[in-house]
This record gives sequence, structure tokens and C-alpha cells, in this order.
Amino acid sequence: MIEILKLFRVHQYIKNLFIFMPLLFSFSFANINDNLNTLIAFILFSLLASSIYIFNDLMDINEDRVHPKKKYRPLASGRVSMNSAKALILLLSISSLSISFVVNIELFAVMIIYFLLNISYSLKLKHIAILDIFIIATGFVLRLFAGSAVTGISLSMWIILMTFLLAIFLALTKRRDDVLLSLEGQETRKNIDGYNLEFVNAAMVLMAGVVIVSYIQYTISAEVIERLDTEYLYLTSFFVILGIFRYMQITFVEQDSGSPTKVVIRDRFLKVTIFLWLLTFIGVAKLT
Repeated sequence: MIEILKLFRVHQYIKNLFIFMPLLFSFSFANINDNLNTLIAFILFSLLASSIYIFNDLMDINEDRVHPKKKYRPLASGRVSMNSAKALILLLSISSLSISFVVNIELFAVMIIYFLLNISYSLKLKHIAILDIFIIATGFVLRLFAGSAVTGISLSMWIILMTFLLAIFLALTKRRDDVLLSLEGQETRKNIDGYNLEFVNAAMVLMAGVVIVSYIQYTISAEVIERLDTEYLYLTSFFVILGIFRYMQITFVEQDSGSPTKVVIRDRFLKVTIFLWLLTFIGVAKLT
């Protein structure tokens, strides 16, 4: 049972918290129905994501067997059979999509797009350098649309843009880890020839700067100032810059960037920074 749960990659569900972003940035926490619907969307999206993770593990089973870390995954190690994995894929994908169709047709449409995009990614598109990280980033944006679908909250260009840029930054950190492994003589991905350390490092620095500037522009935009009735949201930029710098320190200095989700979960500095950003964001918007 434990090995089956490992296939689900529950720790990756932290990505699906982006479904709650429409609620956060619109400050619509008082509506119980919106909160409940968003929670349901989070659960359904997480189950669908797990089916894709399992499918991806099936497609990557040979590559994972020679990867220094991924070789311990349930499928690569042989602790879970391929037939069991296939049954789980069908169960999770069909059940989550069926329920989403009943809950909200727009949510169903978003989840179908996410499912088909990621199946295509696992089969072919992940082997095309640069396109692969853009698909990963698109997945994060689709999470925003899932939250918007069940709440009826419109998404501003800022939240879409910042989410997309941040996701590209995080995807680049994963590719950097693959590049480092290839330099050690361990080829782990077919598309690694499309990247080298110089390119990934430069792209990361570029995206880090763009993410920071975009967030500052969001905080001082007339639209946001009018909607939240405060001119002091720019103060939260301190924690965004702090978080980006800490993540770059982990990547470049500590050489630990294989899984952004695990990095965030285990790094106390990042967790405190994110918490303080959230606290300050809500505090500035509510108290001013």
C-alpha cells in the first residue's frame, strides 16, 4: 500500500495550491461555496495529476532505472507491477474527470486540456528542449483556470503572467539538475542535449529578474491599487525577492534543485518566507 501511495506523489500536490490563487488575489474568502468548490477542484485535480505521474513513470521506467535518485521509485525498482500502474491510471483519470463533469463543466474542460497536454508531454513533447519547460509552465496556468472555473472569479493578466514566469523559473531548476547529472556521465533525459549549464544558468537568472519585476509591477498597478484599496502592497515584494534569492542560493551554491516541490517542503527558510509573504499580503490589503 505504501508503494502505491508513493506512485501518487502526494508531495507534488503542493503545486495544486495554485488553484486557490484566484480566491487569494481577489480576497473572496467569505463565500463558503467558493471555498468548498475550490477544495473539490483541488482534490479532483490532484487525483488526475497522480494518474499522469504514474503514466509518466511508465513511460520513463527505463530512464529512471539508471537515474541515481529515480531508480528507487516504485515502478523503476519493480516494487509495483506495470499492470497495477495501468489500472490506477484508468481508475484515477476516469473517476476524477467524470466527477469534474458533474461538478462544473468548465472545470471538466480545463482538466481535459491538462490531461491531454500532459499525456502528450509524457509521450513525446518532454523530449523537445525549451518546449518541455513551457508545457510545465502552462500546467500551472491551467491550475489557475481550474480555480477560476469553480468560483467564477476572473483572472487578471498579472496573476497569469506571474504564474507562468515563476513556473518556467522552477522548471529550469529541474533541467539544471539533469544537466549536472549528464556532466557526471549520467544521461537521464533524451532532451538534455538541448541544454547546457551556461544556457540554463543564464535563463534562470533572466527569469528570476523578470518574475521580480513583474511582481513589483503588479503591486503598483492602478488596477490592483484600486481593487484592493491600498498603495502599500509593494511592501510584499521584499519577501518575493528574498524567496527568489534563497531558491537561487539552493540551486547555485548548495547544488540542490532536482525537485522544486521537495525543496520548498524541506527548506525552513523558504517556508518562513512564503508564510511571511502571505501574512503581509493579506495584512496590507485588509488593514489599509
